Amino acid sequence: MMDQKGKGSTSSFVPYIPASRTLPELTAVAVVLGIILAVVFAAANAYLGLKIGLTVSASIPAAVISLAVLRGLFRRKSILENNIVQTMTTAGEAVAAGAIFTLPALYMWNLNPSQKMISFIVLIGGFLGVAMMVPLRRLLIVGEHHTLPYPEGTACAEVLMSGEAGGRSAGMVVYGFIVGGIVKGLGDGFKLFKTEIEGAVFRFKNAVIGMDVFPALLGVGYIIGPRIAGQMLAGGVLAWLVLIPAISFFGSGNAGVLAPSQTSIAQLDAMGIWADYIRYIGAGAVAVGGLITMLKTLPMLVRSLTATLSGLRGEQAGKKTLERTDKDMPGIWVLGIIAVIIIVLAFDPLTDVGLIGAVAIAVFGFLFVMVASRIVGLVGSSSSPVSGMTIATLLIVTFIYKLAGLSGTSGMVISLTVGAVVCVALAVAGDISQDLKTGYLVGGTPWKQQVAMLIGVLVSGLVIGFILNVLNDTYVLGSEQLSAPKAALMRLIVEGIMAENLPWDLIFIGAFSSIVFELLGLNSLTVAVGLYLPIHVSTPIMVGGIVRYLVEFFSKGSEALRKRRIETGTLLASGLIAGESLIGVIIAILIWVNVPIPEQFASNSNVLPLIIFLVVTLLLAFTSFISKDKEAA
Repeated sequence: MMDQKGKGSTSSFVPYIPASRTLPELTAVAVVLGIILAVVFAAANAYLGLKIGLTVSASIPAAVISLAVLRGLFRRKSILENNIVQTMTTAGEAVAAGAIFTLPALYMWNLNPSQKMISFIVLIGGFLGVAMMVPLRRLLIVGEHHTLPYPEGTACAEVLMSGEAGGRSAGMVVYGFIVGGIVKGLGDGFKLFKTEIEGAVFRFKNAVIGMDVFPALLGVGYIIGPRIAGQMLAGGVLAWLVLIPAISFFGSGNAGVLAPSQTSIAQLDAMGIWADYIRYIGAGAVAVGGLITMLKTLPMLVRSLTATLSGLRGEQAGKKTLERTDKDMPGIWVLGIIAVIIIVLAFDPLTDVGLIGAVAIAVFGFLFVMVASRIVGLVGSSSSPVSGMTIATLLIVTFIYKLAGLSGTSGMVISLTVGAVVCVALAVAGDISQDLKTGYLVGGTPWKQQVAMLIGVLVSGLVIGFILNVLNDTYVLGSEQLSAPKAALMRLIVEGIMAENLPWDLIFIGAFSSIVFELLGLNSLTVAVGLYLPIHVSTPIMVGGIVRYLVEFFSKGSEALRKRRIETGTLLASGLIAGESLIGVIIAILIWVNVPIPEQFASNSNVLPLIIFLVVTLLLAFTSFISKDKEAA
């Protein structure tokens, strides 16, 4: 395919379904299932991301569910239909990630944006992400097949090609979904037990150790592993066992009020100190951690941009006749989508970003889409510095608007809107890059995948505004229940430039803390997120990381066994996350429509929720370890 460019190694590649074969692909059944899963995983990832500032990949769970449904229930044998389903599902995940990393800041400003506005911003960003990635597919996915592994895309292709394991794997996802949903429903729905436990450290004022007994957080810890989970907990320990007690100690003799709090420190408990002081320190740490992450990847960013641009120049000749597996959406459609979006943005009164915003979105959007699409090929979507690139966009755009005379709330909203569009575009572009890699390996038709991604973006974009509005009305975005750490960071940056009314001393403390984390050899952004979040969130994540560590430690003797156990545990963990998150959204909707929900927990005991959490933990560990018997079989 690429011998004309000196990359002859790709010309001999034959996908699982060769170009000469045609199987059902973009069918009504696949599209309907893809739409359902896109909405489910958009809601689940929105809830999870607002809770902990992270989202999880939906491609593998979607792949195994599609295998079970299409092959198990409908007896359909086309792997290409399964590929379409997982492509549409990841659109929901990507749309949710881009939205919850930025747009909750609007709710924190008490602006209560309409569902129409949220959906418009997300759809614009999502469509741009897909359209801007299309010209890069042949260069990155095909031309650099052997140099850009696209880890999630390759893993998803392996799941699809394994086929016969689909029912067993899907069973793990459904099993976890049921367990996670039941625990969430009984705890936060029927209020049979409290879902947050905590205890004070003896003779240590305002030092608190706590835990949210949520299966989803356990699953997140298992997926991200002990190192990342440990660094998140380190940030939590620093905040809740060092900074909060220190602030309490030094402020206990002062009856006056110390800004930004409106209450004297002597009257504040641990949660009050966290809300009034630690969150600013954490936000400063996250901001600098994000910038450090981007600076560390700057050489890769530059190389990626240079290689992509030079590759695009070499692609101009093209091919007169294209095989099925090499056909993208028509170039005129792609250019038309991009042009219409930019023109609409320049003159649309709904967002009011104007010509400056439209040009900024076009420039930063395409620049960072090129970079993101390449970087995810090396480090995976979960490690892509999306937040760092969004921060860079916000800093530049907000300064430009400030110089142009915009200020106050209107200036902040317009700046954040530009950043949100770019953020969604980056998230979607990274995900479709992984999906196109999967399609390249299994023999999918690129233009059909690109259309499927557009459908997934459309459906997810239309519902994400409703989801955010319901979650805000029920839990309040930016509160302890849904702290939205990434969006709080974006809010901080825009406010700092436009309003100039931030407690900079606290922010600088956090900023230099991130530098210290980096000098200690830690991932500054990971520790900073742990510093920003309540320790109640980091603790169960650490427990999941410990389970993952034990599974890997006792599987050292066999790489195949270790891989099998981790895959099984990951699927169960993904189910725990999806089940709990979706039930959390459903509970929010029920409260929103005034369905009577108990307001008080039936018991305030810490014992019952702790036992339930330990049972789920043992279930995750046991399910991972019994994979040995299946392997032997």
